[in-house]
Amino acid sequence: MGHTGPPLLVVCALRIERVALRRGTARAAAGHVSVLRTGMGPKAADRAVREALHAPALHDAAVLTTGFCAGLAPGMRPGDVVVSDDGHESEALAAALKAAGHTVHTGTLAESDHVVRGAERAALAATGAIAVDMESAAMRRAALAEGARHVAAARVVVDTPEYELVRVGTLRTGIIAFRVLRDLVPAFLDWHRTTALPWR
Repeated sequence: MGHTGPPLLVVCALRIERVALRRGTARAAAGHVSVLRTGMGPKAADRAVREALHAPALHDAAVLTTGFCAGLAPGMRPGDVVVSDDGHESEALAAALKAAGHTVHTGTLAESDHVVRGAERAALAATGAIAVDMESAAMRRAALAEGARHVAAARVVVDTPEYELVRVGTLRTGIIAFRVLRDLVPAFLDWHRTTALPWR
């Protein structure tokens, strides 16, 4: 079925993430979805999201930030999905992802301006965060600042404390995360449909 409400802007940082998401949108025939690659880091993410939301075609768009993240909590596996619990959208998004068969963890998604490894990963875990990435928080702040009413974040775990990834796409865990990210798109569309319901 088509979606006649506001558009969906799916935001990622890396080229490999955009490739996965575009393959997913092609499979789902999701013509009302725009995929934006911001580039790495919070500054690039903030700037790109603000510029994108100024476009008339994305007026009143729902914004979903996604891509890869580093898992912090024990027992996480590459390919698990982390939904940030920093807004009222998290429950609906987590439900859509679980209904699609994904393993979902809901909790704090920590912010960093660099790749986190080793002792720094353990220190972030001690704060209660369950995962960390470089762009989600900046993307969210930018979207809210530009007036977006529906903003959520879902990230795919690409490495864990037990298996730290050196380079995205070169290890088995990177391939697993790529495939999961591609396959998240139908659940993203299900979440997006809930943002257009009258009671929202």
